[in-house]
Amino acid sequence: MKKAFQLLDKTHGKQTQRKLAVFDIDGTVFRSSLLIELTEALIQAGVFPARAKKVYLNAYKKWLNREDSYEKYIGAVINAFEKNIKGASKNDFLKVANSVAAFHQNRVYRYTRDLISNLKRKNYFLLAISNSPKEIVEGFCKKLGFNKVYGRVYEVGANRKFTGHVLYANLISDKAKILRRAIKKEKLSLAGSIGVGDTENDIAFLKIVKRPICFNPNQKLYKHAKRAGWQIVVERKDVIYSH
Repeated sequence: MKKAFQLLDKTHGKQTQRKLAVFDIDGTVFRSSLLIELTEALIQAGVFPARAKKVYLNAYKKWLNREDSYEKYIGAVINAFEKNIKGASKNDFLKVANSVAAFHQNRVYRYTRDLISNLKRKNYFLLAISNSPKEIVEGFCKKLGFNKVYGRVYEVGANRKFTGHVLYANLISDKAKILRRAIKKEKLSLAGSIGVGDTENDIAFLKIVKRPICFNPNQKLYKHAKRAGWQIVVERKDVIYSH
């Protein structure tokens, strides 16, 4: 039996590779950050101590008042998460992660939601790459129909508690490397490929695909996209415009 990613060209009797669409998730599909929502929920559930919020509270206030960058805010959240994940129960973590993914399931942008739906109908292989923990990314992306998800993986010990170590750190920090790995592993085609990202961290994989889309880009990605002639799409309230 031929694998699902292979299609048969009846005219020439040759196998053709499935087309690829790769998406960043936080701020691109999800209208927030899965990591932020998860960290907040872990604190509320008592899995993380209440003091964990102090690690990023000042950065959050400065970003909210537009006195500092979102990048510094999300960096502070990552710091809080990684300081407190050690010793946390995997079972408790999964319970909270699944709850957060389900609660925010429909909190998506219309443009990327509809693009995903359209590409799925065209039999594209849908790939998600996120720096949020893999468990919550998988839960969030399942209903959307993604075929493969890459997210940050945290080591779990024999006692079902997190050790605090990040596994495959070199891979998850390089989205271009992840994309090339997925193309090889799943035997995908770059012909007609599409990529969607929102920050400069996505430039590496956007360079690889045939149709890069910069969706609600930050300033660094916007400037790069303008120089490279990439498509820029902005969704604001009930308006979607492209240039």
